[in-house]
Amino acid sequence: MQGRRTERVAVAGGDLVVHLLNRAPLGAPTVVALHSISSNGLSWQPVADLLDGEVCVVAPDMRGRAESAGVRSGRLADHAADVLAVADHQGLARPLVAGHSMGAFAAVLAAATYPERAAAVILVDGGVAFPTPSTAEVDAVLSSAIGPAMARLRMTFADEHSYLEYWRSHAGLAPYLDGPGGGYLRAFLLHDLTGTAGALRSSSSLECVRADWSDMTSDPATLAAVHALQCPAHLLWARRGLLDEPVGLYSPDRLEAARLPDDIVVTQLATNHYGALLEPPAVSEVARAIRDLSPLAR
Repeated sequence: MQGRRTERVAVAGGDLVVHLLNRAPLGAPTVVALHSISSNGLSWQPVADLLDGEVCVVAPDMRGRAESAGVRSGRLADHAADVLAVADHQGLARPLVAGHSMGAFAAVLAAATYPERAAAVILVDGGVAFPTPSTAEVDAVLSSAIGPAMARLRMTFADEHSYLEYWRSHAGLAPYLDGPGGGYLRAFLLHDLTGTAGALRSSSSLECVRADWSDMTSDPATLAAVHALQCPAHLLWARRGLLDEPVGLYSPDRLEAARLPDDIVVTQLATNHYGALLEPPAVSEVARAIRDLSPLAR
């Protein structure tokens, strides 16, 4: 892992903290990498380490999360606009834009809304509309979908150890805590914590999580974005779900029903939703997708 380097980027409503996750020669292609709904920019570190020296990976803590928790979002469009702010700050005309889960929806919305600014998009288990439980109660849907990740937003923890132990109840993440990606996982989980000893809590804003989930599942512009792309795209979908269910957010049948444009490259990852950025074979596939599209960035 690289030593942590960050920059502050001015956006509407405040400053985002952006992680410069690796190093590459001057003029190397850059990817702006967006994280999942209650994660943070450090989740992209495994991919960044594989691309070190080739492709710069720039990963913001998105609005309402980690070191950007004080900047609120009301719509996924806020995150899409932030992609441009990050690109401008880095002096990038047309970067690659990558996203995992909710970040994939923000990435594809940014590319569709500002087509002149996106060289290509890499969507990791997100960005394409997926079925959700039939209830109007957002918190109930979120609890059903992401389980312990939702529950911890209302909890406090005595110390870092108790917080990490809590994640052992998460069927989708627990297998990675002691595996090859465990160091990466512990780093981005602990980056989520805020507060004082004895009363630590997640920095993720419940308000922002609710708003972003609502757009992911119902906003017409967000759901249509993947069909409005004017740049190359690669979707990498996880075979298993957020809680390691045998069927994930996507399946061959669901993707066929989505009627994706023929020029979108589609790759199945033999992992679960979180393993896409933690399990070495899946991380290698994601890094390869970015590397393959990197000549388009400038």
